[in-house]
Amino acid sequence: MFTTKHQIIRYKKLDKCFQNFGREYSIEDLLECVNEAILDFDSKSSGVQIRTLRKDIAFMRSAYEAPIETIKGSNGINYYRYSDKSFSINKSPLNDTEAKQLRNAISILQRFEGSPEFEWVNELGPLLNDKFGLKKQEQKVISLETNIDYKGYEYITPLFNAIINKTVLEVTYAPYNKAEYIVTFHPYFLKQYNNRWFVFGYNEFNQMAQWNLALDRIHKIENSRKKYFLDKTDWFEFFDEIIGVSKDPVKSPEKVSLLFNKEQAPYVQTKPLHGTQKNKLQSDGSLLVEIEVVINYELEMRILSFGEKVKIVSPESLVTKILDRITQQYKNY
Repeated sequence: MFTTKHQIIRYKKLDKCFQNFGREYSIEDLLECVNEAILDFDSKSSGVQIRTLRKDIAFMRSAYEAPIETIKGSNGINYYRYSDKSFSINKSPLNDTEAKQLRNAISILQRFEGSPEFEWVNELGPLLNDKFGLKKQEQKVISLETNIDYKGYEYITPLFNAIINKTVLEVTYAPYNKAEYIVTFHPYFLKQYNNRWFVFGYNEFNQMAQWNLALDRIHKIENSRKKYFLDKTDWFEFFDEIIGVSKDPVKSPEKVSLLFNKEQAPYVQTKPLHGTQKNKLQSDGSLLVEIEVVINYELEMRILSFGEKVKIVSPESLVTKILDRITQQYKNY
């Protein structure tokens, strides 16, 4: 079966070989060169076989109209090269397959138009359409949940650039019900949760490397000339231990057991609360769910959102917290 894995790497290597008029590349030589290129890119790859290589050559002849000729060498073995030394697939216009793939990619990107954090698509889409002569897909078929009035959107791009360029920032920040202050901040990671954006980084004042700032509470950002502290946090592992964005650095993940009634059980099975979720279906149709997370505010709010359809089994500390919240809520009525 024709393999598409490492396809571009194979084509580019073959392209260079066919342009080299100083060497006669037999099919075995081409196979060796292609597999060396693949191994340089992916050391665990076993490479490809001659059958795949012959199909690559046929594809290049067809899709790129590559002038690949087969010539009998002085040793009687056939070798391959371009009849036109100046030809390269990199100089060729997009073939039908590539044009279709690019058109589909642009179409997908343009579904995000209107979402403030994807404003760059409004500029990129028309440029690509114009450069490659692709017809723009006007019909929108995807709607994203977003808060168009969210006031933190304007800081996404400057924060992203600061992370990429390793720039220290002076951030004017105003927490809820607290006085505004300026923090020297080394940004490392942007995270969206529940239609709000947060930036994580090193706070010089309290020397915490995993401090987070809500973008909607930022009032001003200015670049600083201070030296940027490099970060070694695995942010994906960092968020694997929590629901949401709040994480107490002194807490460790603990097992949380929740019992959902039979009406809610199918929903929780198809949309897990967390990646560590384990399900145990009970005889009455209810579902016992176990997750291992650092207990935080977002977890408490998530549990409360299920109302009477869930009961906390353990730990006892979480039972007490949720009971206190329900009691206070009851007093409101």
